[in-house]
Amino acid sequence: MAMIAQLSLGVSDAERAGAFWAAALGYRRRPPRFDNDEWIVLEPPPGVPGAALAMDLSESPAQEFPRLHLDLDAGDRPLDEEVDRLLALGARQVPWRHYPTDPHPTEPPYVVLADPDGNRFCVSGRREPPAR
Repeated sequence: MAMIAQLSLGVSDAERAGAFWAAALGYRRRPPRFDNDEWIVLEPPPGVPGAALAMDLSESPAQEFPRLHLDLDAGDRPLDEEVDRLLALGARQVPWRHYPTDPHPTEPPYVVLADPDGNRFCVSGRREPPAR
């Protein structure tokens, strides 16, 4: 059975995108395979499962509603804290009219962000209960 080994993003600035996604995911940059390699490929740390993420130069603009996007899980961190961390790294929040008005109780809430190149991605996780 096939599995996803790598996802590739078109970007206008591979160095900037590589720095953002490395910090966002805790991935490490793979050494270039060729002297003139324009791709930046990030990989999970050794022993951590996950697909590689590649960035290649593209002149196409980022899509407002892309056919494919990344979904990140905030893990143990509260969703708002993870969103703040990603915003501090250079992401921006995207106004999204498709947010569920009454989220299903088994589905975590999510926030739509864009990376520095405008590529959309979602972050899901748990919200902290309101302080009493």
